[in-house]
Amino acid sequence: MDAVTQLPPAAWRERAGMARLIAALGGGGAARFVGGAVRDTLLALPVQDVDIATRHAPDKVVRMLADVGIRTVPTGIAHGTITALLESGPVEVTTLRHDVSTDGRRATVAFTDDWREDAARRDFTMNALYADPETGAIFDYFDGLADLKTRRVRFIGDPYRRIAEDHLRILRFFRFLARFGDEPEAEGLKACADRANDLMALSRERIADELLKLLVAKEAVRVVTLMIDQGIFRPVLPEITTDGLPRLERVVRCEQMLGEQADAIRRLAALLPVDPRTGEAVAARLKLSKAQRKRLTTALGSESYDSARAMAYRLGRDAAVDRLFLQRGDEAALRAAYAEIADWEMPRLPVSGGALVERGLEKGPEVARTLRAIEDRWISEDFPGEARVAHLADEAVAQALRARSSA
Repeated sequence: MDAVTQLPPAAWRERAGMARLIAALGGGGAARFVGGAVRDTLLALPVQDVDIATRHAPDKVVRMLADVGIRTVPTGIAHGTITALLESGPVEVTTLRHDVSTDGRRATVAFTDDWREDAARRDFTMNALYADPETGAIFDYFDGLADLKTRRVRFIGDPYRRIAEDHLRILRFFRFLARFGDEPEAEGLKACADRANDLMALSRERIADELLKLLVAKEAVRVVTLMIDQGIFRPVLPEITTDGLPRLERVVRCEQMLGEQADAIRRLAALLPVDPRTGEAVAARLKLSKAQRKRLTTALGSESYDSARAMAYRLGRDAAVDRLFLQRGDEAALRAAYAEIADWEMPRLPVSGGALVERGLEKGPEVARTLRAIEDRWISEDFPGEARVAHLADEAVAQALRARSSA
């Protein structure tokens, strides 16, 4: 298909080393920008990653770039991808390819020099847009520009076939809908609902990666509601039901109202029953990191604290924000509690175990027990300064010595 429009100027196109990379690959006749960088530039969105498609075989790409002093890493060379290490950051360069066989999780590919054939193996029309790196001319083989203009997320070709090739495309469909889309394509939506059980064949890490990206997208609430309605979560995350939607709406509203960054773990917690054991089970199933697991289970706890600062000190600032946003309460109380910890520099207890030993306690359990008692008083009094803590320490040590002598 002929070029139908131009890629507008963008800072990423002028990155250091980019012109040298394009020249080494032979310009627009042999290499084109593709995918997210093209899509996001056309939508006037920030571009994170730059991908280039090329007619050259991957081993030839390595040699061509080495000739001009560009280092490469064979990040996925079996599938045609190498990473060019420019002074301004990495750029992925992938040889044009087509699928030989797929099993829903991985594909066996063969290389080609046909741009349309390469485009045909991609998931959505808006991701199959190519741009000449020299002239900016756009190449659109499946009406992706029209879909991008109307914010329509549409599979390339038969949705059922696209999903059979890679089951993760079910979740990608909804993630792209949450980030870019308006109304879902009916045929694609039906295919995702019909094939939702295919998600069970995927690694839980891939599911988690897509889900967490989806949850921070602009239209997350609307799209998660649609996913629940279509039964998308049922095979792999049956804990996510309509019961969690009011909490998710509240969390999103709180984030926006108070200027807190959208947080995927917090939003996932909102969708789950308020039970740390459920959070632990979901975190283990999704193989979240240790930090993410702790965050999720802590968010779903129900212990009470005297103040927002006490909660932040005990749980950590992020976990305290999670609890505040997840709990029911009036807006004024929420604002007041959030203000306590928004920019609070968490203090350290201004007394040590050594100071208690100097006051007459023996090293070991007695010091640890007394230090905890002092800390509890310090927290309950809203973290007073050193003079007050010294007085609390004197009182606690005296009590501990009396208890020792009367034992």
